[in-house]
Amino acid sequence: MQGLCGNETSIYIDCSDISGTDCYCDDEAAATLRKQIDGAGIKNAEGIHFFDNGNYHYMSKIWTDMVQEPFTLVVFDHHPDMQPPRFGDILSCGGWVKKVLDENKFIDNVVIIGVADHLVDEIREEIASHPSGARIDKVSFIRESELEQTSYLTPQRRTAPTSHLYISIDKDALSHADAATNWDQGSLRLEHMKAIITEIAKDRRIIGVDICGERARDFAGDEHHSVQEADALNDRTNRELVDFFRNLLNSSRG
Repeated sequence: MQGLCGNETSIYIDCSDISGTDCYCDDEAAATLRKQIDGAGIKNAEGIHFFDNGNYHYMSKIWTDMVQEPFTLVVFDHHPDMQPPRFGDILSCGGWVKKVLDENKFIDNVVIIGVADHLVDEIREEIASHPSGARIDKVSFIRESELEQTSYLTPQRRTAPTSHLYISIDKDALSHADAATNWDQGSLRLEHMKAIITEIAKDRRIIGVDICGERARDFAGDEHHSVQEADALNDRTNRELVDFFRNLLNSSRG
């Protein structure tokens, strides 16, 4: 896990020895992760956070737990990440957005961008039939097909007028031309994503950014990329996002 704050500071936290973290994060692992973050001297969610592939997207729940002011959560993901837990109340990569809605008193609304069309209908039905439910009224989905048909301004119009934004990106929302991830991918281009974020962030303050969606560890190449091509592509996209968000963060603070 890596965090970048301001223009220069970089903090690396090695979490590879923590068990109970792959796709699901048990309570003991979550407590250890929070202790690691605190031990690194990090006291708030500001900055840009990287945390490996999409199996660890639940880290956005842990980071947003640190937010102490009303905010809108903007998620780029090819999946809604709102599944009710299959057992207990465990934190997972597929249900962390629902956990934020259920537990974070500062969350104002959620906008999930780039979700596969069929998954939007499926998650609405699943949540409606689940005993615990979820504040689905606080969630706006912008489907993958809508991004192909509408202007960059549409997501801006469909967010609530909250002045603070937390942005969480799983690169599987991006096309294979811009990322190589460990989940099925969407068709959003990186330049389009940046244009959407630029519009959403107008007159608003970005209080934190998360980025995940690296390739799978056992990736051996596929019809889109070799291992070397996948790593080079992800590195290039990550660097471009860092430069982009540094400029946005600096301007929003100014």
